[in-house]
Amino acid sequence: MAKLSLRTWKEGPKHVSFWVVTVGGSGMLKPAPGTWGSLVGLITGAGMIALGVDAVELVAWAVALTILSSKLIYDIEMACGIHDAPEIVVDEVAGQWLALLPVIPLAPNWGLYILAFLLFRAFDIIKPWPIGWLDQKVGGGIGVMIDDIVAGLMAAIVIWILLAFGLLDWIIQWYPN
Repeated sequence: MAKLSLRTWKEGPKHVSFWVVTVGGSGMLKPAPGTWGSLVGLITGAGMIALGVDAVELVAWAVALTILSSKLIYDIEMACGIHDAPEIVVDEVAGQWLALLPVIPLAPNWGLYILAFLLFRAFDIIKPWPIGWLDQKVGGGIGVMIDDIVAGLMAAIVIWILLAFGLLDWIIQWYPN
């Protein structure tokens, strides 16, 4: 299947799955729909953390979203023949939630939220190994989701390492919670 746009799928907006995978239509925003989806992920993730969601719960939400979205994306691919359309941004939401994991004990530290956002976007755009490999080798709905899940985990790992070595103390002091 070619890399096409969901904008060409005239029946799309009639389906609930279209609105889920485009995260309420935020994936239709230009430019850089993935960045808009990540921003929705940042805002909703920060909101969940503010409401008291812990790391286990945030992972559970990301896993549930991944399972549901993988099925919906697969159904969309079968209906319109478009694989990994740029307007599908639910994968960015799940990945961004995982990138926020190290921030939970230090929330609401907006400096760390911004760092998690920037690192996630960098990993998602640059696609270092294994992200790029997964993006190319895994098909279907899970293939659309998995590279962003791994990008989110890699961003979280980088933040945990930087925190462990005290390299983010200046952000913690600058943006106290």
